[in-house]
Amino acid sequence: MLHELLLALLGFTGDFVIDEREQAETLGLDSHHQFPEEPTFKLAPDLSFLHPSERSLIERLVSLGFYYKELDQFATKSRNLSFIHSAKSFSLSQDLEVQKDKVRKGSAYRRAVANGLVEILSVYRAAVLQIEQNLLSDPLPILATVTQGLNKFEVLLPPLYELIVEIEREDIRGGQLLNLLHKRCHCGVPELQACIQRLLWHGHQVMYNQLASWMVYGILQDQHGEFFIQRQDGRSDDSELSHSEQIKKFMEKSADDTTLTDWHSGFHISLEMLPEYIHMRVAESILFAGKAVRVLRNPTTNFRLQESFMRQLVLKGSSRVQSYIETFSSQREVSPAMNLIAEDLLPQSEADKIDAMLKELKKSSEFQKRLFESAVGSIRIIAANHLWQLVVVRADLNGHLKALKDYFLLAKGDFFQCFLEESRQLMRLPPRQSTAEADLMVPFQLAALKTVGDEDKYFSRVSLRMPSFGINVSTSQVDLKTKSAAMTIPSQGKTSSESSVDGWDGIALEYSVDWPLQLFFTQEVISKYRKVFQYLIRLKRTQMELEKSWAAVMHQDHIDFAKNRRDRKNNFIPLHRRQRSTPMWRVREHMIFLIRNLQFYIQVDVIESQWNLLQAHLQDSHDFTELVGFHQEYLAALISQSFLDIGSVSRILDSIMKLCLQFCWSIEQYEGNANMSELEHIAEEFNKKSNSLYTILRSSRLAGSQRAPFLRQFLMRLNFNSFFEQTARGVLNVVRARPTLPLQQE
Repeated sequence: MLHELLLALLGFTGDFVIDEREQAETLGLDSHHQFPEEPTFKLAPDLSFLHPSERSLIERLVSLGFYYKELDQFATKSRNLSFIHSAKSFSLSQDLEVQKDKVRKGSAYRRAVANGLVEILSVYRAAVLQIEQNLLSDPLPILATVTQGLNKFEVLLPPLYELIVEIEREDIRGGQLLNLLHKRCHCGVPELQACIQRLLWHGHQVMYNQLASWMVYGILQDQHGEFFIQRQDGRSDDSELSHSEQIKKFMEKSADDTTLTDWHSGFHISLEMLPEYIHMRVAESILFAGKAVRVLRNPTTNFRLQESFMRQLVLKGSSRVQSYIETFSSQREVSPAMNLIAEDLLPQSEADKIDAMLKELKKSSEFQKRLFESAVGSIRIIAANHLWQLVVVRADLNGHLKALKDYFLLAKGDFFQCFLEESRQLMRLPPRQSTAEADLMVPFQLAALKTVGDEDKYFSRVSLRMPSFGINVSTSQVDLKTKSAAMTIPSQGKTSSESSVDGWDGIALEYSVDWPLQLFFTQEVISKYRKVFQYLIRLKRTQMELEKSWAAVMHQDHIDFAKNRRDRKNNFIPLHRRQRSTPMWRVREHMIFLIRNLQFYIQVDVIESQWNLLQAHLQDSHDFTELVGFHQEYLAALISQSFLDIGSVSRILDSIMKLCLQFCWSIEQYEGNANMSELEHIAEEFNKKSNSLYTILRSSRLAGSQRAPFLRQFLMRLNFNSFFEQTARGVLNVVRARPTLPLQQE
């Protein structure tokens, strides 16, 4: 009987101990439970020689055999690798969903937990073997010997069985399994706590291996989708292609596209698989470190060729090469890059340092949260520093930032002044949608020849674009000429109140960026630069038209004065014309005053101050992610302090610039059109718009925002003699604002 009991403890039933579930299956009865809540190992009912107390004791012991059998079956199934071969055996013509289901059955984390269970069960088997030896050596074997040897397993095996039941029923895998084990560790039984901690240690070994693959080599080793770093689901369309089509598409896709896609949208953090005891901030550091290592270990072909060429130049060291470098590049710019050419983007010593940190964490028997976060932070710093070195030093980030400031923020004012002068006559005609961009290229290239020197190596990256636009040229001179005869005061009011701009205001710039600067200058970043550029070029064009109109009319006035001086009889005519045009020039002065102050505010108070702040950050920081954050703050400040993020202000500014252009083009018609109604209406609309702008800018809502310090300077220049404040109260009947926004009045 004792030998039958020992066999039952190892999961083998017979005549003495029976398995009720197996009997029900043999009789064709449905057991209804794949995982019974109670043990199904029972003593045979026909054993009449056992005392009820003995029967109760033996049934309590044989329940351990039931738990052992279930745990052993779970471990065997979880450690079975046959699913790999079965997945490979699927032909490409078979249903992809069935194939995916087959592959999903595997789980590296379950296999690791199963390895831990095997260790625990081996201890249990050793205990049963020891009991058998004690029984054989004892001349009078008793049941108490069995009970004494298995006491500790009565508090271990039942909770472990509950654990695997929950794993199977809920299909728990990956980070979810680590969460479950971490919660079960918190119990009051030291032996059980030690066992579950051992299972958790095995699970962490898989996680550390995945972390090492990700943060040392930039490779995502996650066959079953269990790691908390996962690829984006947007690539599911490729799964519908045949094998040959997938290979063809992969070959056609450039390395640049792959690297950029992986960096910007290739990977994400799966909250479902992220263990609860790993903070989101730490997970983001892990994601960044892996993506950075992928970038550093997989440079593009063009970058490799360029680096190889530069290395050959350095190794050659000929006098001709050295004189070439000294002639066309300053030593300060060349030397840092030259010092880095002989090194890899990620030196092997740094990769070994990362690997050593992770191996040190693997050795610990328990998960040390503070040590883990410290190691991840150190790895992130290493990756960020090398990525900073790649982007800032090798790729000359600051030079490209300066080029974007020169061309997108109009810091190179002579170039754009020349461009607008060369294209002024062209822009006074409606743009032709088919040839508008080609038409603009002529004055663009002429301006470049006159103002851009050969030393500017960044201008070749700048290109002019004329996006598709709707034909709406109501502010052009041609349109004004065709509509001037039929124009009335109500229709003018409708036209002037529109905030749309003419077709030429769609002018945009593009900037060609090579790898690895594409990691920094994303499409979103370039679009923000383009938005600011279109605003500034409209402002500069409006200022130039106001100045040119004054110069042209004054020139004509001098000609007329000289002509009429010879004819004294008609001397009253230019005098009368000058008297009538005096209000017109007063309006023009108001316009140029507002436009110049706005332009000075944006170029000096906003762009230059924010640029100096960005340069200070660039000098102090050696972390790539910090630089990205500083640059985003720089762009956000440019947009917010230029009022481009306030729809009401943007619309008013567009309307003001449109009215200024209408005014300039109407002045040229003034010589042949004595009717002042059109100019009077433009002046009236301008006064309304400018006073509305002043009222909004000095509102309490803007006074408390981040724009406030710079906004006060702008308002002080506008209202230095209280003219705007008095006019705003008179025209719009607004209440005097609170004295929360101090203005220096004269």
